Amino acid sequence: MTTSTQGNASQREKALPAVLVLEDGRVFRGRSYGAVGATFGEAVFSTGMTGYQETLTDPSYHRQVVVMTAPHVGNTGVNDEDPESRRIWVAGYVVRDPARVSSNWRSRRSLDEELRNQGVVGISGIDTRALTRHLRERGAMRVGIFSGNALPDAGTMLAEVRQAPEMKGANLAAEVATKETYVVPAIGPDGEAVPVGKAKFTVAAVDLGIKGMTPHRMAERGIEVHVLPATATAEDIYAVNPDGVFFSNGPGDPATADGPVAVMKEVLARRTPLFGICFGNQILGRALGFGTYKLKYGHRGINQPVQDRTTGKVEVTAHNHGFAVDAPLDEVSQTPFGRVEVSHVCLNDNVVEGLQLLDQPAFSVQYHPEAAAGPHDAAYLFDRFTSLMETVPMEGQRA
Repeated sequence: MTTSTQGNASQREKALPAVLVLEDGRVFRGRSYGAVGATFGEAVFSTGMTGYQETLTDPSYHRQVVVMTAPHVGNTGVNDEDPESRRIWVAGYVVRDPARVSSNWRSRRSLDEELRNQGVVGISGIDTRALTRHLRERGAMRVGIFSGNALPDAGTMLAEVRQAPEMKGANLAAEVATKETYVVPAIGPDGEAVPVGKAKFTVAAVDLGIKGMTPHRMAERGIEVHVLPATATAEDIYAVNPDGVFFSNGPGDPATADGPVAVMKEVLARRTPLFGICFGNQILGRALGFGTYKLKYGHRGINQPVQDRTTGKVEVTAHNHGFAVDAPLDEVSQTPFGRVEVSHVCLNDNVVEGLQLLDQPAFSVQYHPEAAAGPHDAAYLFDRFTSLMETVPMEGQRA
């Protein structure tokens, strides 16, 4: 929730006063960064040192104010190739030392300029280490950023922050998802798009806040991806005659996602190969009968260690989640759709990072294997999804 004013040229050349107010009353004072005005959201921190453009345009950050733990941000500017969606989704942006000059051959404008152009209110010049430690100790909480020459008094600002909606109980996927179905064509061996209907596999992807690189990773593997709105029904999914079904990442509390959970149950009942990431992992957890819960401060960044229990391999992975699945770590669980086990676990705190069904072709991970931005350690998961579609007979499953 943001209100902003662009300001005149002289204001843009000289940053205005800015204040960050947490809902527990702690205050940080700095300088304006991006648009001038006021914004509210949930304060979270991201530990990535690179990839700020992908972070800003990740729909999973809808209604969140992102604190960058890396001190220097904006040095490569903003280009037109790296956005993960059609716009910046973060509610606000917090950095310590914004770059004075952008320096990259692909840069088209500065990060500060891009934030202003899209009306994103930010703050710079504060001790982000102290703010991050505060959030680790106290947990993610509501926050407001206020900037301009005439700021409200401290009591007024705190009252406005405490009136902002909380992330727990928020149903946000439909706010960020596509409204109309679209197709991402498969990419052939020659690097050219495969004509629609001629690809080796067809996947129906339910957009709960999908990142652009995700269907691209599938297209690279010869998959034609039909991206459907978050409100898609089972009938909508099977109307595209899919070989597999995918549920994407997205924002909000999975406890509110009753619609996608019901649809996933229908997909599981038909035994169609299924893959989910992030929010999709939480949806699968709920469909199998597990609960979900809010993490104290979540996992966000491109340097999170996860163990794939099926191979024993440790991967460095990209995360963006504030909720997790509550499933037993060390036992196989019986569900209405067969046996399931925790396939991946975070080595920092033992949070469930993946689920795998043992009696039918379905699995999910809590992190972002499309790695935009981030390492490519988990790219094999798209190959695993392709293998499921290659090995599972489909006769009778689409009807």
